[in-house]
Amino acid sequence: EEGKVKERRPFLASECNELPKAEKWRRQIIGEISKKVAQIQNAGLGEFRIRDLNDEINKLLREKGHWEYRIKELGGPDYARIGPKMLDHEGKEVPGNRGYKYFGAAKDLPGVRELFKKEPLPPPQKTRAELMKDIDAEYYGYRDEDDGILEPLEQEHEKKVTAESMEKWKMQREARFARGEEEEEENIYAVHEEESDEEGVKERESEHGQ
Repeated sequence: EEGKVKERRPFLASECNELPKAEKWRRQIIGEISKKVAQIQNAGLGEFRIRDLNDEINKLLREKGHWEYRIKELGGPDYARIGPKMLDHEGKEVPGNRGYKYFGAAKDLPGVRELFKKEPLPPPQKTRAELMKDIDAEYYGYRDEDDGILEPLEQEHEKKVTAESMEKWKMQREARFARGEEEEEENIYAVHEEESDEEGVKERESEHGQ
């Protein structure tokens, strides 16, 4: 084994034409990802080292995707479809945006934590049909008197307003009498000649316009 030359992984997946070797390189990449994911859990590494590790993991993930595509081209299984989702150490799916994932301590870096704060969902809007369900006679106020409370209050208020109006009218009338201004009350039931003459009205309308 000492005499064997260690074979290097091809830079491009398309350079590999053997399915077993493609599977081997994919497994090698998965091993490297696992090591780096274990390292990045340590928050004491410092911000710059954590960012570098996270970049390296994402680069390896892209490379793994290329090899999986090549394996499919060579007649192997479709790992992109059947492969497990990338999970963090808590068993949750790794958060990310536009294909870039954040692992371990990288999720708590300044500016990253804010990316994954979930905003509260807006209250669901009711459809027109759901709103119309609540509209009935009560909505339009047709049943306001049915409770037996409103009608007595209205009657009491009406009596009060009527009494105040009568008192005001009496005071005004007495004041006019005191000043010697007697005026004849208008008969509101009297029918004037003009009002009864409908034909005359029509003629005047036609003359002067509507």
